[in-house]
Amino acid sequence: MDRLVQTPDSRTLAVEEGGDPGGVAVLAHNGTPSSRHLYGPAVADAAARGIRLIGYDRPGYGGSTPQPGRAVADCVADVRAICAALGIDRLLTWGISGGGPHVLACAALAPDLVAAAASLASPAPYPADGLDWLAGMGQDNVDDFRLMLTDEQAARERIEQERDEILAATASDQAKMLESLLTPTDAAALTPELTDYLTRCGHDGLAPGAAGFWADSCALTRPWGFSPADAAVPVLLLHGREDMFVPLRHGQWLAARIPGVTARLLDHDGHLTLLQNRVGEVHSWLLGQL
Repeated sequence: MDRLVQTPDSRTLAVEEGGDPGGVAVLAHNGTPSSRHLYGPAVADAAARGIRLIGYDRPGYGGSTPQPGRAVADCVADVRAICAALGIDRLLTWGISGGGPHVLACAALAPDLVAAAASLASPAPYPADGLDWLAGMGQDNVDDFRLMLTDEQAARERIEQERDEILAATASDQAKMLESLLTPTDAAALTPELTDYLTRCGHDGLAPGAAGFWADSCALTRPWGFSPADAAVPVLLLHGREDMFVPLRHGQWLAARIPGVTARLLDHDGHLTLLQNRVGEVHSWLLGQL
């Protein structure tokens, strides 16, 4: 089910729903780059648990209006607009990878709306005191983030090139495209269903242009507009030790600073395995906080 939501500043947000329409509302913040689309197994788990699962295109992706210069914290106003339009006054939420900082923003800045939040494989803010931010990342991410931090014009050109590559890619190309980021654990998680999903998210999210991808990349490497230490609701943090997209050090840094966090640093997980194997665990924990 898709719908368009209008924000108070006259932007449009594209929203997708799945699971149990009358269930407990859970909003998912997908990664970077991505789209509003919900992963089939996550929808099935939501339906079985009585969860109304919601995804949305962050500004500039898919059907959502661009919002140039947005900070991570700006997502909170969009989440409020979505909840108002859908008749939701209490929300659970999770976010993975580039969606992780956005879910932490909701935990910090919307405790009146958000009851609990789960952060999966989230990067730490940049810069992060005591953290070598690029250490342990796969080479493609190192190259992309280094450009973001040193030469924004070159970084913008690179993102446009990556958009073209993603739009041209088929599901069978996913493993090759992600090669420098894949540990054996994550390579094994690339099932046909997951590769089809990632391909669809990339195609639909980037179809209108690279504005969402660029805004996400800027937001992740600039001040977020809040501190993870501001989290004011229960937070679950999951991070795999075999993650080369966002190395474990980021999860450890966040876990040391989020008040009262439930941190699960997982010995046999990577990055993609969290979406493939851990969403049911996340849903169970979130429901347990009500």
